[in-house]
Amino acid sequence: MQDNNCVFCKIINKEIPAEIVYEDDNLLAFLSINPFGPGHTLVIPKKHYHWIWDIPEEESMELFRIARKIALTQKKAFGTEVVCGKIEGKEVPHAHFWVYPEPETPGDRKDLKSNAEKIRNNL
Repeated sequence: MQDNNCVFCKIINKEIPAEIVYEDDNLLAFLSINPFGPGHTLVIPKKHYHWIWDIPEEESMELFRIARKIALTQKKAFGTEVVCGKIEGKEVPHAHFWVYPEPETPGDRKDLKSNAEKIRNNL
């Protein structure tokens, strides 16, 4: 199930480009275009759910497993001890989990490609 008006569903369908760092049959992870810091990643289910709490338990467990894997990768790729997570779904009504290294410093869109490469190479 997808929502044709949802920007994240359009990313899933490859209608909108994104720096994808992880993809499987059920999940997609890509870099934020408004990053809190280098490597700020959004982990989303491919099925359209508004809130994380709407995702069936088994699927949500898999989402958090991948978010954890990305967080550990970010620690190594960006040389930080602190990686934060944040549950979202308000601004874009598609369940998503933010994973981003500290400190929170605005990232730069021009670095998206190289930051995505750092994460993919360390996953």
